[in-house]
Amino acid sequence: MYAYIKGIVTDIDSGYIVIDNNGIGYLVYTANPYSFEIGTEYKIYLYEYVREDEISLYGFKSLEEKNLFLKLTSVKGLGCKMALPMMALGSAEGIIDAIERENILYLKKFPKIGDKVARQIILDLKGKLVSKDEVTSNNFEELTEALKSLGYKSADINKIVKMINPNDDIEVQIKEALKLLLK
Repeated sequence: MYAYIKGIVTDIDSGYIVIDNNGIGYLVYTANPYSFEIGTEYKIYLYEYVREDEISLYGFKSLEEKNLFLKLTSVKGLGCKMALPMMALGSAEGIIDAIERENILYLKKFPKIGDKVARQIILDLKGKLVSKDEVTSNNFEELTEALKSLGYKSADINKIVKMINPNDDIEVQIKEALKLLLK
């Protein structure tokens, strides 16, 4: 298993790059091959895909991208050839946000991702891509914005936010917050 490769990009195609490492050219499938420059040295994090009839390398500019790709490919019905275009067309943050918010329409915009696969992605990955602190922070940001739009002051909101369950849906959080603000 390869962790990464460091070398100079010698060729770029629509779905892959060739990276030279000590005189050997490695064909590496990447989400955005044109984000690389020919003649420039890169450190590319690799995933080696091995099957009976195929051995392929998938490359990523960051470890975070690689980890998201691995999580996506762990979903039933979603392989490398479906996950790579997702990485190409969407940002890692956008994909994670869509999964956490159960945004099926966002996930269905990717090639070959239908309703069934989008639901499976959410079922398998929701809550597994971000830390609890990030989820809590994101939930409270949304709650805070909703309450501000209703005319409440930041100082009042900050007092009651700590009393709200971060795992509740945003609608439940808003109702609970309104009850606390009205007391």
